[in-house]
Amino acid sequence: MSAQPPRPRPNHRRNRARRILIGTAVVAVVAGFNGPALYRYGSEKYHDYTINKPEYKAANGHWDFLDVPAEFRINAIHAALLHTGKVLLIAGSGNNQKNFDAQKFESVLWDPKTNAFKKIPTPKDMFCAGHTQLPDGKLLVAGGTKRYEKLQGDVTKAGGLMIVHNENPDKPMTLPAGTRFTGKANGKTFVSKDPVVVERAEKVHDKATGAFLRTEPGLGRIYVEAEESGKEFETGTEDNYKVAGLKGADARNVYGMAQKLALDKKDFQGIRDAFEFDPVAEKYIKVDPMNEARWYPTLTTLKDGKVLSLSGLDEIGQIVPGKDEIYDPKTKKWEYTGFERRFPTYPAIFLLDDGKLFYSGSNAGYGPADVGRDPGVWDLETNTFDKIPGLSDADRMETSATVMLPPAQDQKFMVIGGGGVGESTDSSEKSRLVDLNAPKPRFKDGATLDKGTRYPSASLLPDDSLLVTGGSEDYRGRSGSNVLEARTYDPKTGAYTRVADPQVGRNYHSGSVLLPDGRVMIFGSDSLYSDAANTRPGVFEQRIEIYTPPYRYRDDRPQVTGGPKTIKRGGSGTFTVPGAAKVKTAKLMRPSAVTHVTDVDQRSIALDMEKTADGIKVTVPKNRALVPSGWYMLFVTDDKGTPSEAVWVEVP
Repeated sequence: MSAQPPRPRPNHRRNRARRILIGTAVVAVVAGFNGPALYRYGSEKYHDYTINKPEYKAANGHWDFLDVPAEFRINAIHAALLHTGKVLLIAGSGNNQKNFDAQKFESVLWDPKTNAFKKIPTPKDMFCAGHTQLPDGKLLVAGGTKRYEKLQGDVTKAGGLMIVHNENPDKPMTLPAGTRFTGKANGKTFVSKDPVVVERAEKVHDKATGAFLRTEPGLGRIYVEAEESGKEFETGTEDNYKVAGLKGADARNVYGMAQKLALDKKDFQGIRDAFEFDPVAEKYIKVDPMNEARWYPTLTTLKDGKVLSLSGLDEIGQIVPGKDEIYDPKTKKWEYTGFERRFPTYPAIFLLDDGKLFYSGSNAGYGPADVGRDPGVWDLETNTFDKIPGLSDADRMETSATVMLPPAQDQKFMVIGGGGVGESTDSSEKSRLVDLNAPKPRFKDGATLDKGTRYPSASLLPDDSLLVTGGSEDYRGRSGSNVLEARTYDPKTGAYTRVADPQVGRNYHSGSVLLPDGRVMIFGSDSLYSDAANTRPGVFEQRIEIYTPPYRYRDDRPQVTGGPKTIKRGGSGTFTVPGAAKVKTAKLMRPSAVTHVTDVDQRSIALDMEKTADGIKVTVPKNRALVPSGWYMLFVTDDKGTPSEAVWVEVP
């Protein structure tokens, strides 16, 4: 990631002391209020008393820590709600070099109903993989970590990218790991870390006459390191490299070319491996690997149930140069799309109701500052991209969150917060809105947050509001900048409402997941430092909090029972709901698969509803792009906006 020069940060401790002094003077004035401002003043005992009062919970909700036994506490980087109602938490190596070196990769399955935990054998380092819900209810997980980054100063052997050329048009060339490359001019030798297949050369002919024009060599990319440590083994200019062990025509046809091979910072490197997690068998199942290695990729489900994989860092730590590919759940194989479009890592790319894709500009941090960052609508069939104007704070879109607002039929999106490229101190308090059903879509600013916020978590709730919580003003919570605030957003009024504040700060490597009972789980956080002075290294936050919204504290909630387990698009299903006269809405909510506050799966689809003698009849929209195949949570809400617990419904 590119870094921007640091700017002076506000003195948070001095400002906090001033706020407490003022707050003490006014506590008597606010004592009669129920709002979150109340418990930010006064003693800890009074705070605890206040937030546990029934009337406070009914107005603001409540946060509780999840009781996780010590043996199941992991550095959760990813989370997905499965159609069994359980939550899969994935750490992989958990951004921990020692775990990676020991090949200690972890996943844990949690059952919210029983609070039972189970360790899941994890075959590869899925740290910073991509994932999405598949039509049959399995979770596709692809990519992850091949090698951890090394900062400048920690790199002992010069290394970098070697482009291997093959000028033989008759056969490809496979070079094993450990292949030695020696510079023809500099005389320095570098060794490959992995095997590489170099495709055969291509003969190019004139399209009109068929006359032979030239031969284009086949190319292979490989990471190489110097044989020995030391600055004297660095190279400063481009050179051709002879491949050891090749003879005759192979020695003439196959050679390497490299630019600078140095002791500079080496980025993370990705893997090609892909797995489906089976929620019933509760295990990972290996499928065909991707064509490209990817670390920090996004996986987006398409209208036909296939999955688009794009962006990420490759096996040599460089951003994948386009080369998007598609996974077919039926064949378990990947194919290139046939065109290239470049995005930063973890781009927020959503399926629209016409089958096109919306890129909001949200991303999670690697890639050039001037490539692939403009928001727009992407037509995969023609590979055309129509940019959408009006985005405010467009240079602060890294680590922002994007949500498809309810109902999904409206095709309205909100982009929340974000920060500058790389380790910038800049952050945005903006919430930008765009209506993609408008004749000429254009972003406009909506309600603002109190502070600039990177890494905000955003979860759709079954009452059609949105919970926005956590984040930090500065990069990875630097300078004690975690935002200990939560609020709900009402798409109808366009307003935020402060609710109960979380107890734990959350920034990098955090996320939130709506549970079937209407609560929200928030997990993770990977602060750069553990103190406001930035002197002590941060520690990964393993505690998990559960937010219980105000609607869970109401006396009556609708109850949904019976009904079909499967409803086809355009089809209907009848469910038993006591007191159905009070039921006002019904919706399908697609379960989350979230990492780095990026969740392109979640959506809330309004259902047509009729009353029956003892319940309701709901009809699923016919549009396959609006309602992708898979499992959904069916919620109903009453005349007070109180949602039921969910029942699971499969849309084949």
